[in-house]
Amino acid sequence: MTWTPPNSPSSSVRPPAVAGQFYPGDAAVLAAEVDSYLATAQASGTDADNAPPKALIVPHAGYMYSAPVAASAYARLTPLHGTVRRVVLMGPSHRVALSGLALSSATSFATPLGEVAVDREACEAILDLPQVHVMDEAHALEHSLEVHLPFLLSCLDDFTIVPLVAGSASAQEVAQVLERLWGGPETLIVISSDLSHYLDYETATAMDAATSRAIETLTPDGIGEEGACGRIPIRGLLTVAREKGLRVQTVDLRNSGDTAGPRDQVVGYGSYVIS
Repeated sequence: MTWTPPNSPSSSVRPPAVAGQFYPGDAAVLAAEVDSYLATAQASGTDADNAPPKALIVPHAGYMYSAPVAASAYARLTPLHGTVRRVVLMGPSHRVALSGLALSSATSFATPLGEVAVDREACEAILDLPQVHVMDEAHALEHSLEVHLPFLLSCLDDFTIVPLVAGSASAQEVAQVLERLWGGPETLIVISSDLSHYLDYETATAMDAATSRAIETLTPDGIGEEGACGRIPIRGLLTVAREKGLRVQTVDLRNSGDTAGPRDQVVGYGSYVIS
């Protein structure tokens, strides 16, 4: 399927699907909330003297649960706010079963804070790969990409996105896409993933620690099937990072029992910076 040109009658805006649910739907409230999360993360020293990130791995749950953890990684983007012009945003599919990686035909993604244009040229550059296709159904109700847009809009200047929802794919298939889009300092890779799901606090803490070790050591196969919902895009990113001699730093590792929920069934959240 070819890309729909932005001046085509069928050009479209992908509207927010989870505004008012996963995060505030009111622009002023949302902007203040994101700024507060970032300010808290910066005050805690998460933007210490490290190389500027090439990629982030960040969680995607409702803001009250995961946003403090996500903000700890986004705070590291401060030095890049005028440099990054394209964000390759990839997360797992929660609602639609699919093979490979799905692009959207939308020309922009709307948020309460404004629209973010889709990088049509970058999308066209990967459409010849057999694992990449356009599938709007995969994007329509998916939250794993959407929840990151307010943070990106707050941290970066003018930028476009390459929105990819991941279904069944190998690490090498994901890595091939990321390699083609890797670019230079103008391109940031953001992988969206929570960690363990609905385990008791102690079990989740142990499993998430093991997953973090696999991420830190660039060991894609060390991420178990229950270790992360975004394990497929994470494995692809780690494959590329290992080939390029990059390093991973865990910035924050908590779960919903630490942020805003009970401890009998928790969801794990980790933020990681790849540079």
